Amino acid sequence: MKSTTLLKCYVGVSLLYILIILLDQLAIAWFMKPVLIPFLMIAVWYAPNFASKKILISALLFSWIGDIILLFADRAEIYFIIGLVSFLVSHLVYILLFTKQIKRENKKTTAVFWIGITAIIIYLMMMLFLLIPTLGNLKIPVFVYALVLSTMLLFAFKGFFLWDKKAAWSILIGAVIFVASDSILAFDKFYQKLEMSSLLIMTTYLLAQFFIVRGVLLLNKKV
Repeated sequence: MKSTTLLKCYVGVSLLYILIILLDQLAIAWFMKPVLIPFLMIAVWYAPNFASKKILISALLFSWIGDIILLFADRAEIYFIIGLVSFLVSHLVYILLFTKQIKRENKKTTAVFWIGITAIIIYLMMMLFLLIPTLGNLKIPVFVYALVLSTMLLFAFKGFFLWDKKAAWSILIGAVIFVASDSILAFDKFYQKLEMSSLLIMTTYLLAQFFIVRGVLLLNKKV
């Protein structure tokens, strides 16, 4: 199946990209970054039709646009803001995507469900408490982004109790890693520079996108 082959190609190209970063060939990595997410978009495109196919492609498209815009973030703050908006839209589309997925009987454990929600809220509050004093004019945009990002994770966690387990685990892992990736980026940009931050951010980001896409395709029986 073309879709499965393209997913494998995405993994291979992503590993090559990470190796290039490890070798400190950042100029090559700069030109290679826009090539990565299109592998996932094409993989979804070639998957047999399912109800939320266009929504998933749209989420990936806005992520891809954000990737390209953030390549210029060191030139002017406006590029970072526009990139932030693009990823904000991507997360909103992911929230819509999660609400459209096939559901089975709800067998969630109420205690586990509310513990998870509480953990997400606590994490959001801790990150904002840490970062807000350093954000300057970006306080409101970053606050809104963090809120939407946490909501995306919340919907993935809610879906975990409603979807088939193999797919549900993949989507939830992807959402958690996405939050980790954006948190590392925010910590590095606004609080304290991290060693190998590009490696950490891109590794988690590429993994997150893969797990979410794989999970949605599994949920719709397309891989």
